[in-house]
Amino acid sequence: MTFLGPDGQPRCDWAGSAPGFVEYHDTEWGFPVADDVRLFEKFCLEGFQSGLSWRTILDKRESFRAAFAGFDLDTVAGFDESDVLRMLADAGIVRHRGKIEAAINNAGRALELVESEGSLAAFVWRHEPDPAEIPAPQTLTTSPTAIALSKDLKKRGWKFVGPTTVFSFMQAMGLVNDHAHDCVVRASVAAARDSFTPPA
Repeated sequence: MTFLGPDGQPRCDWAGSAPGFVEYHDTEWGFPVADDVRLFEKFCLEGFQSGLSWRTILDKRESFRAAFAGFDLDTVAGFDESDVLRMLADAGIVRHRGKIEAAINNAGRALELVESEGSLAAFVWRHEPDPAEIPAPQTLTTSPTAIALSKDLKKRGWKFVGPTTVFSFMQAMGLVNDHAHDCVVRASVAAARDSFTPPA
């Protein structure tokens, strides 16, 4: 399903459902990412989205970045109870103790992956699915690879990384090109993946 964007070109239907979605859809969603900070940020934001809409999270993204020190792994891993209380008082973010504590916990677990795997990106991209696993764009909310990655992360102590959350992460970070077949951005995402070398 697509809609015609402001330039008359077809885009994934969801991109027309809220202000700011077109820019996010056109410039971020589905393009491959190898930067550990951006990957960690996305894991955190997808966790905060659980039970909420992506519009809520996207509208608050800059406030999240400020609250979480730009999602710097070392800094967030060092957060303590005073930081939790600070964020629980921050109306600019989603004030959910469990999700805040999960993000802090996950920063520590991400640092462990950097130590053991070389980078968070290297670990994540080892879980890139075979494109044949994804039958048609935007018809799945999870996948066998997302389930496997979720289980692996949970085994390593991560929190708020269920299969649906992980699949959304994979869609956004380029491990899955889930743009509609007639979406004007799908070919750009495919070209970006073709020229992208997954970190080893």
